[in-house]
Amino acid sequence: MSDVEEAITQAHHEEWARVVATLTRRFGDLDIAEEAAAEAFATAVERWPADGVPPNPGAWLTTTATRRAIDRIRRENKRDDKHKEAQMVYDSPEPPGDIDDDRLRLIFTCCHPALAMEARLALTLRMVGGLTMPEIARAFLVAESAMGQRITRAKAKIKAARIPYRVPSAEDLPARVTGVLAVLFLMFNEGYLATGPDTDPVRHDLTAEAIRLTRLIRALLPDDGEVAGLLALMLLTEARRTARVSASGELVALDEQDRGAWDATLIAEGHRLVRERLAAAAAGVAPGRYQILAAINAVHTSARDIRDTDWSQVLALYDQLARLDPSPIIALNRAIAVAELDGPEVALAAVDRLEHRLADYHPYHATRADLLRRLGRSQQSRAAYDRAIELAGNTAETAYLTRRRDQLR
Repeated sequence: MSDVEEAITQAHHEEWARVVATLTRRFGDLDIAEEAAAEAFATAVERWPADGVPPNPGAWLTTTATRRAIDRIRRENKRDDKHKEAQMVYDSPEPPGDIDDDRLRLIFTCCHPALAMEARLALTLRMVGGLTMPEIARAFLVAESAMGQRITRAKAKIKAARIPYRVPSAEDLPARVTGVLAVLFLMFNEGYLATGPDTDPVRHDLTAEAIRLTRLIRALLPDDGEVAGLLALMLLTEARRTARVSASGELVALDEQDRGAWDATLIAEGHRLVRERLAAAAAGVAPGRYQILAAINAVHTSARDIRDTDWSQVLALYDQLARLDPSPIIALNRAIAVAELDGPEVALAAVDRLEHRLADYHPYHATRADLLRRLGRSQQSRAAYDRAIELAGNTAETAYLTRRRDQLR
């Protein structure tokens, strides 16, 4: 990749959400904002190789996108109506004390409760995360055309319902934040291990943006336990990012990671947040899903070696989580802790009971392959690895699973 191509890729990662959010504030139309932003980046691909990368890529892209948006409005002969709409959105008063951040406004707009949850997730990944339609379709395991229709309908609903482009009022914020946290969690997960086979396995731009937005929401709701829990979960996961993929591009499992490469500062902050939530739980405030997941990650990041992991504590936390969220994925993760405490045979029995619900979920087959390997059932393990490789989401996972399969006797 040339320096210019690398600069364009970096600009897309860093500036996409900012450009879309700025244009949405100015013109009050997600379609115009998205199309103009895409045209601005296409123009950069054409011009930057000849003209050079501008000193401030974000400003150049925003200016170019703004001109494209104005051109489109003029072409449609609706400049006056659009201008009135833009002014209405732009002048919508923010409640006192709210954080002035266009991207935060954009995410609350994309996550409005008038939209179905799947539409909120998809729209946010596109408009805030900058993922392409194929990437989002793979994340949802649906056809690209169906995903495109879903996002188009979501934008049309925002427009028809005149959903305001602003951070909710203090009274409405607690009710609105749950959906936003779900979206941010998905955005972070997509960045931490991207689903696209042709993308970087770890997208730091997405994880960093998810953390940044979660920090902003925590500033709005400092006493909300789930906001603090999600932030702690992200920080403790992000702390392991540099150890997550090897120099050759292979996924590195938790038991093989260089723990000395973990980010001690992020771990310390994450542990502090977990301790705060544990104190609240001791005072009678029941923890939510993100707080429990953060506590599980705190146990893992407290161990200097995989052999020092307090698996009984991990299992107890998964039992607590299963009461809140009795999903098959939670049951699968719980089985991994069971394997460490009661052995792979007991864990395998629990995993096999999940087959009808997780038949197309590659971590199910990868977990089953590992348990069969530990039991010496190499032929069955190989078949499970083959299925996991077939379903794997990116090259890093595929490389890891292939190596583990090829190590079988």
